[in-house]
Order: sequence, then structure tokens, then C-alpha cells
Amino acid sequence: MSHLQIINYPHPTLRHVSKPLKKVDKLVRSWIQQMFELMYEAKGIGLAANQVDLPFQMFVINPQGDRATGSEMVFINPVIKSSKGSSRAEEGCLSIPSVYGEVSRPAQIHVTGFDHLGNPIDLVADGLLARVIQHEYDHLQGTLFIDRMDPNDRRTLADRLYEFELELQTFQSSGKLADNRAIKERIDALEQQYC
Repeated sequence: MSHLQIINYPHPTLRHVSKPLKKVDKLVRSWIQQMFELMYEAKGIGLAANQVDLPFQMFVINPQGDRATGSEMVFINPVIKSSKGSSRAEEGCLSIPSVYGEVSRPAQIHVTGFDHLGNPIDLVADGLLARVIQHEYDHLQGTLFIDRMDPNDRRTLADRLYEFELELQTFQSSGKLADNRAIKERIDALEQQYC
């Protein structure tokens, strides 16, 4: 479980409500570094733990998507305390490649939590930063951006989402991916160890 990869919709871990982390050890720090690497490789700007099949309240972001020029942030056990305003923009997701849709979200948020060194985070964010944080925070609740789309807009994605569903079934039936029972057992074991 030390080597991570991004999982695709509709993998069950994407719908799992993540649990708070109680400790950050060497392995967790290794996972955080891998999450940044995977995010950059996939040309993303955020990645939540359950997108790499980990059941923890943790995500990494860099709104610039570039390690050299951007600002890397790690959020552990985040809480969105308040929000205001409204903003609509197109979103995508590394776990649903090549699928995009318009999503309305609060324009400004107040978020708290901790970074991977145990430092407290108390941040008011707006613009793209607020959107990225909310998108990744949703992941921790088992919510995907497609769930927040207008139902009529989401219907236009039905064929593409069905292709992802068939792909998952194929991987599981061929043994390339564990079945749902085995996935749940692994998640339970991780939660017992870290949550």
C-alpha cells in the first residue's frame, strides 16, 4: 500500500466518507509526496486522499499546478466553517478524466485544519483557491463535482460515465482490481491503524 495511483469513477473509495487522521507518520508523509507527484503528472491542481484509495481526511493542492511557481498546500482534517457569495465555473476531476461541467459554489470560504507538520490552518479563501479547496473537501465527503451539476447538464455526460462504470466492472471481473468486499476490508484496516 506504499505505492499510490489515481483511481477512477465509480471506484467505491470515491464514495467513502473519509475519517479524520489521528497521526501523521513517515508512511503518511510518503503518501503526501506521492499525491503531489501524481497530481502534477496528471496536470491537476488538487488531489484528495480517497482519489488514491486512502480513506483519510487529507488533500493536497497547488492552484497553479506547477511545483516551480505554485504554492503547495496540504490539508489534514479540514473543516469549512463558513461560506458566502456564489460563483459558477467549469470543473473537472482527475478521477473522471476528460469530463467537465459547470458547478456553482460559494465564492468565499473560511477553512480550518492542519498541515502535514501539525501546523494549524485558518484560512479565508476566494477565487480559484476557494473552488479547489471546496472540490477536494467534497471528495472527503464522498461527493463528486458531477453530483453538484445541474441535472440536465449531467445527463449529457451519461454515456461517458457509463463507459467508466463498464471499465470498473471489467477490471473487477478480470481480477485487475479487487472486488468491493476486499476494498472495504482494506479501508477498514487503514482506518483502524490511522483514524
